[in-house]
Parts: sequence; C-alpha cells; structure tokens
Amino acid sequence: MVKPKSTSRFSSIRKPVILAQTDTTVGFASQNYRQLSTIKSRPSSKPFIKVYNNFSTFLNDKNRVPHSQKSFVRRSKKTTFIIQNNAFRINSLTISSQVQRNMDYYYSTSANEKDKSFERVFCEQKVDIIIEDKNGLHENSSSILLKINNKRKRRIR
Repeated sequence: MVKPKSTSRFSSIRKPVILAQTDTTVGFASQNYRQLSTIKSRPSSKPFIKVYNNFSTFLNDKNRVPHSQKSFVRRSKKTTFIIQNNAFRINSLTISSQVQRNMDYYYSTSANEKDKSFERVFCEQKVDIIIEDKNGLHENSSSILLKINNKRKRRIR
C-alpha cells in the first residue's frame, strides 16, 4: 500500500464524509456532525460518538476521565464510553488511511439507514471518500457501550 505524505488530492473536500471499516463494524466518519445527521436522518440533538486517535489527543481536547478509570479507558479495546453525557472512543489501532490519520478526532456512526442494515449502494451515494482494504466492507457487532463515573461502570450495550 502506498502511503501519501499529504492529503492534497482531498483539499477540495473541507470536511469529508468517509465510509470505512472500523475495528467493530462499517461506519461513517466525519468532523462535521451535521452532515452525519443529514445522512442518517436523525435529529441534530442526538449526539454522535467522538473517536480520538489516542488517549493524549482525547485529554488535549479538554476532556477528563475519573482518575480511578484512566487506566481502564486507556487499555480498553472496541469500547465506547459515556462520561457526563459525552460519548467517545479511543481508537489506538492502526488507522488504515492517511486521511483519517491526519484527523485528531472525528464523529462516527454506523453506516446504514435508520433501523436498517448495511447497504453498500446507499452508503456510496452519501459519502465523499471510501476506504476499503482487501477484506472489503462488512458489518460486524457494534462496540461495547459503558457509562462510567468515579465509582461505577454500567454497561448500556
């Protein structure tokens, strides 16, 4: 795989919507949550998961994790956390695309229509960039969803 040193060929797309295989399932990713709301036909008041490339980027974005939970959050895999009604993930796995590597964070959601499963034709019409490897795009189970605070971890999904 050739890794470009810049994303200049995507310079005309300010905040692209990306279709990519995540560590859990196929997902839409963008730094513009309004575009994702439009694609998914969901109210703008319903929040999206914010995915960070690493834990230090998460902390630099003025986020806090209860001290007793920091180690757990840093080491967890395929897990989404909710702290004070903010959902986030730390995706420390190797990111497959230079476009995604250059973003410190992005909003993420599953790649499907509301209450339907993954359909490639629908997704291709809605995105600016498709990132696909030799394994293709396939729907898997979603991430574990935990609500955490100083004392408790409660599994939501």
